[in-house]
Amino acid sequence: MKNLPRRFLTAHTTVLTAVLILGSSLLLTACATSPQSTALFDLGPLRGQTTVHAGASLPAISIADIKAPTWLDSQAMFYRLNYANDLQPRPYSASKWTMAPAQLFLLRLKSRLSQAGGVVVPASDGAVNLPILRIEADDFSQGFDSAGLSSGNIAMRASVFDGRILRAQKMFVKQVPAASADAQGGAVALAAASDAIINEMAVWLATLPPKK
Repeated sequence: MKNLPRRFLTAHTTVLTAVLILGSSLLLTACATSPQSTALFDLGPLRGQTTVHAGASLPAISIADIKAPTWLDSQAMFYRLNYANDLQPRPYSASKWTMAPAQLFLLRLKSRLSQAGGVVVPASDGAVNLPILRIEADDFSQGFDSAGLSSGNIAMRASVFDGRILRAQKMFVKQVPAASADAQGGAVALAAASDAIINEMAVWLATLPPKK
């Protein structure tokens, strides 16, 4: 190109520079607008056994859908910065549950109770003469006591009804330390807390006095 006129070289260089600038601009724009991948979590496979006291057995029971507050009724994974503002649940931006945590817990509960020898029937099936277990979820989130220290926190209130008559009620609260201060650590801790609460619920159900 050294024999070409200077005017042509200048124009060629200008066009080449413009193309490079445009290409770089498009690349940056694509990176900025590309959707962020989302990590999905559930409570994992069943591990270990759910057992009740020797001589006790789980009653056949009907389980209603778990009620949860509006902020928990989604796939969002929530955490609280207890050291900054523990009144504000915050969702992770790139991590979600595969379904609402109340649904995840309900599926886990049914599997664990069946594993322990119980007979579980959905309340929607309209089973007659079976006690109904109703659960209200108050918390299912990861709490940070410092930037590097967190735990999985669950709080649920369980009630057993015979028809419309309340037979028993108990509050279940569990806090399990997280191995890492991130969404994955929170998911593992919340899975462990779920299993711990379900084990306690199984023992509680197995030792309830019979229907009067």
